[in-house]
Amino acid sequence: MPDAIRVRFAPAPTGYMHIGNLHTALFNWLFVRGQGGTMVLRIEDTDELRSTPEALGVIYDGLRWLGLDWDEGPDIGGPYAPYMQSERLAIYQGYAQKLRDLGLGYECFCTPEELEEQRQLMRARGIPPKYDGRCRNLTEADELRLRHEGREPCIRFRVRETGKTVINDIIQGEVIYENALIGDPVIAKTSGFPTYHLAVVVDDHLMQITHVIRAVEHLPNTQIHRQLQEALEIEPPQYAHLPLILGEDRTKLSKRHGAVAVTDYAEQGFLPEAMVNFLALLGWSPGSEEEILSREQILDKFSLSDCSRSPSVFDLGKAEWMNGQYINDADPEHLADLLLPLLQEEGLMAKDPGADRHQWLVMVAQLMQSRVKLLSTFSTWARYFFTDAFDYDNRARQQWLNDPETAPKLTALADRLATLDEWNAEALEQAVRGLAEELGVKAAQVIHPCRAAVTGTTIGPSLFHLMELLEQADVVGRLRRAAGLSAAGELKPTDEEESA
Repeated sequence: MPDAIRVRFAPAPTGYMHIGNLHTALFNWLFVRGQGGTMVLRIEDTDELRSTPEALGVIYDGLRWLGLDWDEGPDIGGPYAPYMQSERLAIYQGYAQKLRDLGLGYECFCTPEELEEQRQLMRARGIPPKYDGRCRNLTEADELRLRHEGREPCIRFRVRETGKTVINDIIQGEVIYENALIGDPVIAKTSGFPTYHLAVVVDDHLMQITHVIRAVEHLPNTQIHRQLQEALEIEPPQYAHLPLILGEDRTKLSKRHGAVAVTDYAEQGFLPEAMVNFLALLGWSPGSEEEILSREQILDKFSLSDCSRSPSVFDLGKAEWMNGQYINDADPEHLADLLLPLLQEEGLMAKDPGADRHQWLVMVAQLMQSRVKLLSTFSTWARYFFTDAFDYDNRARQQWLNDPETAPKLTALADRLATLDEWNAEALEQAVRGLAEELGVKAAQVIHPCRAAVTGTTIGPSLFHLMELLEQADVVGRLRRAAGLSAAGELKPTDEEESA
């Protein structure tokens, strides 16, 4: 085994790239970058029926979004190319034949229906289902007869039927499997494509992978891989199986827990640096109570020995809270650059807004960044900055806009602001408070109805600073519109649930 550390991230391009894939990729990346080793991207596309170019593109996009780079892979090549398993079929076929020559590989002619019947029978008897070995010792005559029936054989690996397989795992510790409990696995399909078991063992060996870091769901497969390695006289890599990621209900993470695909989180407005921070803390501890850690801090502290065996819970609320911390600390210019395409997609910003409008967006981002957890919420929570077409939420209606005394106040305020010579936060505050004093009411009795009329909600940043970022005519128009609707009794609370 080489002295230099080499790891691989080996996803299958058969669908969306889910958060578990990204977690595995991140831990491989953190480990190898901290050790100065080599990161290999290998695409395990031996499921010829489900693998698609579109899914491969999703893998690349997900890794790049998170900022995880690689040193060897299908797109950049490397000393052990090709890195697409579908381009390595002759290699696997050679190893499958070697196992047959050793008497450890044999042809199996069982049909899918017969295998399912075996499984059902074992389940009915309370026995863990496994292949019963009926093709283990076929004679040449048996094989000839089965071929004449038109059956296409796969190749199975003859596992040991007695003894134990011991796996020393960096994270899980010593794990012992009884060999009698596993059946002979398929290593080559009837199509000639290898299965996961053979391809992964061969590629990890030929690509000189020193550490296999993968999800704990693969731990049972490792007993098969260790036996294959021994049969082929291959030195095994070191294994580190990451803990399960569970939903908040302590069941395996799935679509019912919310977004699962990496693209979902990007579209919702999670920042990649926040997602790196959050995912790193699923199954690993920095040894302190710190939760907000930069990529550099995580790299400096990360160790596989500090990973937990226990499952981690994917708490979406905590992920959003953490993302909010990163949004709050972001440079407003950078934040505006991230927001612009999202707002353009919603039709809230022009395709080419111009320098002045972009600088205005920077000021909006700066004003709102402490109040949002996801970039996507700018188009809802901050909608009033971009358009007059916003709804009045129930709280605004019930607390202020449905009050008979509100319409006169809004009309009076509109008249005053229409003639305001200076349009800045200080002048706006003086005008609003001055009107309240003239009306003989508390300032809040004018401020709150004004916010409800101008924004459609009762919460938000400083009223005077947000009004400063709106056009004078727009503010006056919104005040008059709300006054008219309020006077006409059209702003009564709806039956819908109150908005947050």
